[in-house]
Amino acid sequence: MADYKKPIPIPTPETQDFWDGAKREELRLQKCDACSAVIFPPRPFCPSCSTREVSSFTASGQARLYSYVINERPAPGFDAPYAIAIVELDEGPRMMTNIVNCEQTPEALVLDMPLEVIFEPITEEISLPKFQPAGD
Repeated sequence: MADYKKPIPIPTPETQDFWDGAKREELRLQKCDACSAVIFPPRPFCPSCSTREVSSFTASGQARLYSYVINERPAPGFDAPYAIAIVELDEGPRMMTNIVNCEQTPEALVLDMPLEVIFEPITEEISLPKFQPAGD
């Protein structure tokens, strides 16, 4: 963890539950208590119906690869190539993440491939959710 050189997320009151869950290796999402919409990223209101009646729950951690780009350019703290991906969670929302434990090539990163969440601890307080091919 001491060698981590990439930007580190800073939890806010709205995102604290998400980051606390990630530290426990749980992918936390929100659900609207009024209209049942599943919400990501975390926020204090439902973007579908505008109510402030939202609660959080532990998601399955299962997803499918929706889209990605393979970054080949060097950047401080990042080892190229790496995939910057959008995954569609089984619960519905999409999130930006990295695909790991897989070759970073178009042949290996197949759209709609099943994925599962893993967590990379980067500090004592923060673990990052990333996704890998399911079953690995």
